[in-house]
Amino acid sequence: MKLNEILENTIPQGYAVGSFSPRYVGMIRPVLEAAQECASPAIVQISQKELNLYGITPKQFAAEFFQQKKELRITVPTTLHLDHTKDFSVIEDAIAAGFESVMIDASEKPFDENAELSRKVVEYAHARGVSVEAELGRIGANDRVETDTDSESYTDPDEAQRFTAYTGCDALAVSVGTAHGVYTVKQPTVDHRIIQAIRKRTPVYLVLHGGSGVPAEMVIGSFTLPGGGISKVNIATDLELSLLAALGVSARQTDAWCGSLSEEALRTGREAVKNTVLDKMVHYLHSNGKAW
Repeated sequence: MKLNEILENTIPQGYAVGSFSPRYVGMIRPVLEAAQECASPAIVQISQKELNLYGITPKQFAAEFFQQKKELRITVPTTLHLDHTKDFSVIEDAIAAGFESVMIDASEKPFDENAELSRKVVEYAHARGVSVEAELGRIGANDRVETDTDSESYTDPDEAQRFTAYTGCDALAVSVGTAHGVYTVKQPTVDHRIIQAIRKRTPVYLVLHGGSGVPAEMVIGSFTLPGGGISKVNIATDLELSLLAALGVSARQTDAWCGSLSEEALRTGREAVKNTVLDKMVHYLHSNGKAW
């Protein structure tokens, strides 16, 4: 499904769809299993920087996604999404590999440059039946896995109105207080006033990045606002932390490491990731039972 199709019912029904990054190819399976068990729509994603850090190609990631959907006989709505990406060539590769949605992140550029590049990606992707997420404002990072900078600036609602109208993007990642990675010194916040102001000015679906570690009440509050709010919530770090903790590993690994795990270790890791996804769908996103 396209991104805008899988998010279609979020506002009228008051829930959000989780966009889960398993980071390791072998952990795509438990995300899909959780979605099917929970009767929840789900987005499986990976970013350009994660592809590089973990040693994965868009083709490998997409092949595993579609293979697992087939083996597991997944019937709930799913979307394969390319998260934060800077380079047009990576977007081209991902679309060629079968990704159904892509994100162009030119948020570090001046407004006009961001808008021009995002519009270029929209024109390219839409011509191939692929949805596009863009970003306005800068979402900070605590671990610099998804992005290269820890700086942030909140999204301006008036700029969001002009940006979405010009680019034609399907979804917009907004900066409202969260950050990628583990919260240590900086604590998560979600500015509901900014979300409401953006929601009033633009019809596109809004995306909350940095969902890992954010208290449930903050996430729930972001999509239950009067008139609608956030439709898509990105969750990555919590999945990896649950995997590593279940296997007694403290540091980030590579996809090759995951591929070398014994069958027993792989089952243990997948069970931990699946339980984390189930918990998010039920207690954070309220997407359980919303597949149909």
